[in-house]
Amino acid sequence: MLQIVLGLLFIITLYFLVMFIRDYIKVKNAGELEKTNFFALGGVGFVTNFFDTLGIGSFAPTTALFKFFNLSKDKTLPGTLNVSMTIPVVLEAFVFLTVIKVEAVTLFSMLGAAAVGAVLGAGVVSKLDEKKVQMGMGIALLVVAVIMLFSQAGIFPVGGEAIGLTGIKLIIGIVANFILGALMTLGIGLYAPCMALVYALGLSPKVAFPIMMGSCAFLMPAAGVKFVKEGAYDKKASLAITLFGAVGVLVAAYIVKSMPLNTLKWLVIVVILYTSLTMFKSAVKKTEVAETITSNEEI
Repeated sequence: MLQIVLGLLFIITLYFLVMFIRDYIKVKNAGELEKTNFFALGGVGFVTNFFDTLGIGSFAPTTALFKFFNLSKDKTLPGTLNVSMTIPVVLEAFVFLTVIKVEAVTLFSMLGAAAVGAVLGAGVVSKLDEKKVQMGMGIALLVVAVIMLFSQAGIFPVGGEAIGLTGIKLIIGIVANFILGALMTLGIGLYAPCMALVYALGLSPKVAFPIMMGSCAFLMPAAGVKFVKEGAYDKKASLAITLFGAVGVLVAAYIVKSMPLNTLKWLVIVVILYTSLTMFKSAVKKTEVAETITSNEEI
């Protein structure tokens, strides 16, 4: 069964990759690529995906770095995050799905739910204007920071020993992962809330890795194709992060393997909170500008 799932994941990812490369080549030939520094973007991808493989999550830190160094437009951030992280996350999934045992029904149903949620969510998010994206991401980042803060403070359950769910717990897991899949297309990382969900349902902490990485691996190619078709992503940033991020995953998984991350998690929480506030500030500023333009037109 696992081989079937991995084979399906490979096919879905290959389809996404073909669509992404074709779109990138078309935009490059038209001379419409973004003007940002490819290697600066790649550096961000390497670092965030390196720590993503160790369980930190990559969406929020990448958003923070993009915002701080002004590397990409806010409007295209959700699409850029989903497209650029797809290949690195699929690599992570292949690593963790093959080494950590999870009960089949629990794993496959939660992965499928996340993918369906992402497909539905991407169709909505790709059409949002910049202000709505900024407000949505501001809220999403704030939620992630709170979840990580509660986790660090030991407020969330620490998990149990189970490797699978049944009955009402399985239903809760499926519904919750569907919602998390939809929210991920807005730029809210799935790792922190999914890990909290896994712990709350009494699953083993180790089980969080194949579930959260497998969920992302299945939902991101599906969501990524939607964003590619809509053109709602940064092409240069996506290619740079795909290439350098994949290297970061392999280095973390096969060379570093593990490292003390407690201090880094606290730093990430602070950075996420700061980025959330800047997103809100940008959205408010855009509202004020729009109101000023409207007032001038009325005069």
